[in-house]
Amino acid sequence: MMTVSTSCYMCRSLVRAPPLKSRSAVRCPSAAPPGASGATSTSKLVLEVKERLAREHPGLPTGRNGRDDDDMVLWFLKDRKFSVDEAVSKLTKAIKWRQDFGVAELSEESVKSLYQTGKAYVHDSLDIYGRPVLIVVAAKHFPSTQDPVGNQKLCAYLVEKAVSRLPPGVENILGIFDLRGFRVENGDLQFLKFLMDVFYYYYPKRLGQVLFVDAPFVFQPMWQVVKPLLKSYASLVRFCDAETVRKEYFKEEIVPPDFRD
Repeated sequence: MMTVSTSCYMCRSLVRAPPLKSRSAVRCPSAAPPGASGATSTSKLVLEVKERLAREHPGLPTGRNGRDDDDMVLWFLKDRKFSVDEAVSKLTKAIKWRQDFGVAELSEESVKSLYQTGKAYVHDSLDIYGRPVLIVVAAKHFPSTQDPVGNQKLCAYLVEKAVSRLPPGVENILGIFDLRGFRVENGDLQFLKFLMDVFYYYYPKRLGQVLFVDAPFVFQPMWQVVKPLLKSYASLVRFCDAETVRKEYFKEEIVPPDFRD
């Protein structure tokens, strides 16, 4: 394992975004449709999207995370700045993906072989801002020997699990990429592209911040490729060391096991 002074190459070369300072900072800004007159206008837009989906895509599933799920419809409306056309388009893609990928059927048992490697997990406790925490241990990811579809299913299962743990009033999660011990063979651009699609198309605005912890020099080429693909999402990334994770994101008694002294 590389030391902090030699491994966290970008901690010195890039300006690090300051940690969020309050619970309110992790909530998406309260948006309202143009010319809105309160909840009535928003409800009308939700109903319009649901009617469009029922008319244009009657084969889409209903119920939780389906085409008639008010909460899901409203979330995608907010994401698309209350454009009904854009919300319908993005929701259609997201619901079809959930259906085709079998997200509702995913379980710890169904991803057991990769889950047991410890390469990724949802921390038992929330961070100090009340967010669920998804942790990825990059040094345990081996794309040349691990099933790529299995990796995607593990990812979807854990994102779904983290989002399902959102407390009332908190709308996004914290992602931690533990890059200690990262080597060339752990790099997986295809999986990173899949992960970006997951958070842009299927779970928009659910990722509040991403920590890249103790990134070694060997990670730099991959970051240079990935950063332009992230576009505005790159602003969510903070390069830091393990001590920062311990001191700024968790109380001592709830620090994730991988980051305890």
